[in-house]
Amino acid sequence: MSEKALADSPVALLECRRINKSYNGPMVLSEVDFSMKRGEIHALVGENGAGKSTLIKIVTGVTNRNSGEMLFEGRPIGIEHSKTAAQVLGIAVIYQELSLIHGMSVAQNLFLTREPRLPGLPFIDIGKMNSLAQELIDRYGFTLKATDVIDSLSIAQRQTVEILKALNSKASLVIMDEPTSSLTSTESAQLFGIIKRLKEDGIGVLYISHRMEEVYALSDRVTVLRDGRKVAVLEKAEIHPEEIIRLMIGRKLDDRDSVHTMRKSDREVVLEVKGLSSEGKFSGIDFQLHAGEILGIGGLVGSGRTELVRALYGIDPHDSGSVEYLGKPWEPGVAGSIRGGFGFIPEERRLQGIMGLISMTGNIGITNIDVIRKMGFVSDRKELDLARKAIGLLNIKPADPSVLVGNLSGGNQQKIVVGKWLIRDLKLLIVDEPTVGIDIGAKEEMYQTFARLAEAGVSIILVSSDLPELTRISHRILVLRKGRIIKEFSEGQVTEEDVLKASSGILPGGAK
Repeated sequence: MSEKALADSPVALLECRRINKSYNGPMVLSEVDFSMKRGEIHALVGENGAGKSTLIKIVTGVTNRNSGEMLFEGRPIGIEHSKTAAQVLGIAVIYQELSLIHGMSVAQNLFLTREPRLPGLPFIDIGKMNSLAQELIDRYGFTLKATDVIDSLSIAQRQTVEILKALNSKASLVIMDEPTSSLTSTESAQLFGIIKRLKEDGIGVLYISHRMEEVYALSDRVTVLRDGRKVAVLEKAEIHPEEIIRLMIGRKLDDRDSVHTMRKSDREVVLEVKGLSSEGKFSGIDFQLHAGEILGIGGLVGSGRTELVRALYGIDPHDSGSVEYLGKPWEPGVAGSIRGGFGFIPEERRLQGIMGLISMTGNIGITNIDVIRKMGFVSDRKELDLARKAIGLLNIKPADPSVLVGNLSGGNQQKIVVGKWLIRDLKLLIVDEPTVGIDIGAKEEMYQTFARLAEAGVSIILVSSDLPELTRISHRILVLRKGRIIKEFSEGQVTEEDVLKASSGILPGGAK
């Protein structure tokens, strides 16, 4: 059947009618209608907490709706829908958080529970499995090997494995939740080509992204959610970034906020790094961080940004060089960093920043155990007070401390990761990709939070792949390339193009 015939088919690929969902009281979705056609690229957008993640979880059987109807290819989906049932129907999902099995190869992840067997034997045919996996990798042009172990891959490469898992399932509906959040521009372009091929094959793609340029370039239709309700469905001719933003947040962002000027600080030095090196990761790192300064760290994927901040916090060791903190020699270590007033927000929040099976109160309490414990006993009242304080500081939704963090949207999970540090007596905060998967309105709230912290004298090291974010809120920017600082921007206005050129090794006037 042709692409046009599929799209014009009277039977919707997916149809949701009057979907309602609540978690112990607060309504997350209210009377939501949503439908998709075959061979359609349909974007689902909305602010943090708008209900996007919850709707996807209902469609994929991760959680059940309270009421409403769902149909797939015209057939009703029962109220007790499950993940297994969704897979049988042909629904595949790529979440913004990785779900790969560490210690296993790419091929093992792609064929998990569906491994080919040796003829007449109960043993896995490893050769055939690797061959089939490599064929799939080569078909879509990814730079991977079937035998690569997941732990040896970069975040971007792991994301491509997630994409391959969905493609390998022969799904008729592929849901992509922020799939480009960890991809380079080249890898993103490859993904867009794959999405267009899926469309040509009559496969529906439900695309969730906060990057308006992607939504504008890819989508056939856009559904906008706000506060758990559907507010609009835009057809192709109606899709414009400005209109989508207006519908999402109900207001226009202040254009004056988009310009930021680099400036040197003359306040006291909080952190001084001299010749810090870690073999194969980064080398010869020198810089100073001042009180109340936001120091941005830019660079392409694999430049050593994350490895550097992990070493500064003491998660990973370094081979040589020295660090001074508040004018005294400092040996990085996690326990010492916490006692010394360091906060750390990791890139992979689900693996390193939260525990999805416990409540907001529990997640915040664990990081602040030294504050809420007295004589060996934890004060439940203090723990709850801290949770409520963090919820209020960052407008976390729903504002119920007892809600499990795993049931929150991706943006609210990120707010929990940030909030558990903000309620401490911070002196230095390291943040690695703080707004990945967070909508435009929530980004503004996060930026305002960082600005308030800096005004209060907290020093911030910000690692970000989001160039508008990096150039807007940083006071200075260090650009890493192949593990070394290749450029520092410390004066005047700096454009995204300037940072991108430096990251790529194109430096007017020579490298620093």
